Amino acid sequence: MNFSLDFSPLAPYWPVFLHGAWLTLKMTTLAVIVGVTIGIFVAFAKNSPHLWLARSCSAYIEVVRNTPFLVQIFLLYFGLASLGIRMPTFAAAVLAMIINIAAYAAEIIRAGLDSVPRGQIEAAQCLGLSVWRIRWHVMLQPAIERVYPALTSQFLLMMQASAMASQISAEELTAIANTVQSDTFRSLETYIVVAALYLVLAILVKLVAYAIGETIFKRRRTLRRAAAQGRRTPVSRLPATDPAAMAPLAHVPYVHPASRPVAVNTAASLRIEGSAS
Repeated sequence: MNFSLDFSPLAPYWPVFLHGAWLTLKMTTLAVIVGVTIGIFVAFAKNSPHLWLARSCSAYIEVVRNTPFLVQIFLLYFGLASLGIRMPTFAAAVLAMIINIAAYAAEIIRAGLDSVPRGQIEAAQCLGLSVWRIRWHVMLQPAIERVYPALTSQFLLMMQASAMASQISAEELTAIANTVQSDTFRSLETYIVVAALYLVLAILVKLVAYAIGETIFKRRRTLRRAAAQGRRTPVSRLPATDPAAMAPLAHVPYVHPASRPVAVNTAASLRIEGSAS
């Protein structure tokens, strides 16, 4: 078998690849922003005292998490078209991504909300804070800080799952790759380039997520700065050459005050006895 990699036929398609990468990033950004916003409301609604609302949110989460993402796209694009509701491929793909990531984000955020100590919420209620201030300052912000790494991982998974949108001819990165490899007949080189572009997009998303986390979560920066300062400042101690540090400590037994001998003034006691007699 005589085969060698040749990327030169792909050179004229670089603008097309970059357009597909930009479209993938735009789809993921829209889905993440809207999906996480919906997921926050669903997470609070799942813990609602209203039983019908909590069960409806649980059913939504279970249905989305236990069905393939490709089937969800087909239901939105082809299923709604059967009912006379036709959407552009970009809109159908983004809507499917929003519905999917909202369910996963809701479950992740709900786990973060459950990790907030109950006493902390009760203390805020005793201070007279409103319900919305308690949910925002006392519950949601600490919960998001705890589950932020899991949310970031879910964002990356959603960006990779956007490749499913190529099945409805959405012009994202994988659909572009299918078109290019059918034109150039260089399948291996085409998908190597696409894999590299996905890797670059993933690193970019991680860097943006890290920068956002460092900006929002100030407590994390403060704790990390304090830990770094503690490592730079060693504990002060006497040098090993100091005689005071090398000399053994004398053992002085402790005597309880009740058992200590009391010094008696003999002359004073004789005078007391003489006057008494």
